[in-house]
Amino acid sequence: MDKKTTRRVLTASLVGSSIEWFDYFLYGTMAALVFNQLFFVNEDPTVGLMLAYASFALAFFIRPFGGIIFSHIGDRIGRKKTLVITLSLMGIATFGMGLLPTYQAIGIWAPILLITLRLVQGLGIGGEWGGALLLATEYAPPEKRGLFGSIPQMGVTIGLVLGTLALWIMNLLPNDAFMTWGWRVPFILSALLVVFGLWIRKGVNETPEFKAVQASGEIPKVPIVETLKYHWREVLIAIGAKVVETAPFYIFGTFIVSYATTNLGFSRTATLGAVMVATVITTILIPVMGSLSDRVGRKKLYITGAAAMALFAFPYFWMIHQGSVFMLVLATIIGLGVIWAPITAVLGTMFSEIFDAKVRYTGVTLGYQIGAALAGGTAPLVATALLARFDNSYVPVAIYIIFTALISLVSIWAVKDLKQKQAAHPAATIAKESRA
Repeated sequence: MDKKTTRRVLTASLVGSSIEWFDYFLYGTMAALVFNQLFFVNEDPTVGLMLAYASFALAFFIRPFGGIIFSHIGDRIGRKKTLVITLSLMGIATFGMGLLPTYQAIGIWAPILLITLRLVQGLGIGGEWGGALLLATEYAPPEKRGLFGSIPQMGVTIGLVLGTLALWIMNLLPNDAFMTWGWRVPFILSALLVVFGLWIRKGVNETPEFKAVQASGEIPKVPIVETLKYHWREVLIAIGAKVVETAPFYIFGTFIVSYATTNLGFSRTATLGAVMVATVITTILIPVMGSLSDRVGRKKLYITGAAAMALFAFPYFWMIHQGSVFMLVLATIIGLGVIWAPITAVLGTMFSEIFDAKVRYTGVTLGYQIGAALAGGTAPLVATALLARFDNSYVPVAIYIIFTALISLVSIWAVKDLKQKQAAHPAATIAKESRA
């Protein structure tokens, strides 16, 4: 593969992933700052916040259904066409959110319409991640699969940086202006990013590995049936491995926005700034860790990150409770950057290496999206509920982070050392083992 093709493939996987996650995280932060006041109106502010977080979590439970729909298309028709559809869905939903009237204008229809668009978002992103990952890894040279697989993972942090930056700029407005129209601007301008992403993806050909499956005539009629029949163990491993990658991320990147401002007295500007600085550092570290996994192995890096996450849970809350902006920034950098980066950098590549190419889109998507539904979307809601139940004590939230790490460590223990198998995808070998 020449350098021009490599650049275009990696750009297509990264740009689309970044746009998807920009849209997604924009909603998560707005749920804490705006939607609880303008759409989910309640006399008790905590109830309003929990309703807003519930709408955030709801999309995570629709994501597996989007994953089933679009992974079927991806394994039957191709990765490229599927990615165009998923990006279009996300773009339409996010743009529509920026135009919605509030509860004060149309009453109960405001949260209903917002939730509807949120569900459309969830359907789109349900099929996006798997396609973006496979676009990168199925074009990758064997010796650089870890690096290539980490590129679409950068889209998560880039999307968060873009979303946080947009909110930080809008937050410079007077509060009345921000609550009236300023919060809408990032949603509406996201349409420009979507158009750019679609243009990039149109210039990319179908992946070589999918073409090989097409040529062999082995495309399954119903990929999800074959996946659940022959690869259910791999799906369970992927679900469990996803837990520590997603729940702490939403604690450090979304929940902290409301917790630090409401419970600890930090300003929104300081909190958003801490998240933005941390995610910039994470974005730089992800490809570094992906490349490192090509030399030392995916499993070793993942276990190191998951174990460090468990050990850092209590120190993280102790640091942010010191009341210092510096400590807030440092804690966020350590949690979201240094510790989380190796986990997310290798996650996608590990997933792609344990599934056969003919059901790979379905397999990685099921594992990723079900894991995200169980742990990711519910994380801010669970953390807020724990605070409310235990008199604003952070101890249960820290224990929750440790629990997610333990689940993933147990799951990843079932994955064989992949370093020795990087010269070729181990999917065929594992597929045979799963049939035995």
